Amino acid sequence: MAMEGYRGFLALLLSALLVGFLSVIFTLIWVLHYREGLGWDGTALEFNWHPVLVVTGFVFILGIAIIVYRLPWTWKCSKLLMKSIHAGLNTVAAILAIISLVAVFDFHNAKKIPNMYSLHSWVGLTAVILYILQLLLGFFVFLLPWAPLSVRALLMPIHVYSGLFIFGTVIAAVLMGLTEKLIFALKSPSYSSLPPEGVFTNTLGLLILVFGALIFWIVTRPQWKRPKEPNSVLLQPNGGAPEGVESSMAMNFGNVDKSDSELNNEAAARKRNITLDEAGQRSTM
Repeated sequence: MAMEGYRGFLALLLSALLVGFLSVIFTLIWVLHYREGLGWDGTALEFNWHPVLVVTGFVFILGIAIIVYRLPWTWKCSKLLMKSIHAGLNTVAAILAIISLVAVFDFHNAKKIPNMYSLHSWVGLTAVILYILQLLLGFFVFLLPWAPLSVRALLMPIHVYSGLFIFGTVIAAVLMGLTEKLIFALKSPSYSSLPPEGVFTNTLGLLILVFGALIFWIVTRPQWKRPKEPNSVLLQPNGGAPEGVESSMAMNFGNVDKSDSELNNEAAARKRNITLDEAGQRSTM
């Protein structure tokens, strides 16, 4: 099935992949060149894993997971396969986000720095908790064949909205975290004097913002939505019975009506036969 506006979709998709990849590269350059590298020893080198893992998993991979259903060359793949890819990408993003939190708390505890006092930490932890709940909900309701179709139809709009809400919340938390880190780290020269590190990291923030905008635009275009499978069972939006069930019920009702009419005809024929037999018997007598 051909996609409407395929060239526009392809241009936006390539732009999103390029901007997202540049965001990851810029984050690595920032921590390796300006923040002295990576480590896992309770020092600032361990903290540097936090922005790297968040941008890589919680921004870039999560964004790809959101638009994976929009890729037209995957429309011939089974829905179960696409669900598995979607769930796998989200699982990787969740694991990287959890490791990034461990790095932050480990660094704060080693340096005797208070935890969870800034708005960035509040928003970020909220996003992680909501994301894990979203992942569990998607796994048990949509991936495993346990939930009834009516429950899936009811939760699907909530699942889609909450996914976009979490993605937007993650981007907001990342931008707050970048600003907070620069304010604390840049003292001489100060952040307000626009040093090279400040300009470079601000550019990183703009790349993340543009990436989020491209993902939101791609996923909200109705003409780029994955078409429904022709043999799938669809639920009515008003909570009625599935279309397939309705058609089969209509056929069954037709058979029932036909059987009733046949039975009525047979009963009438019997009555006529009995009447004729009685008439014959009377005439004989």
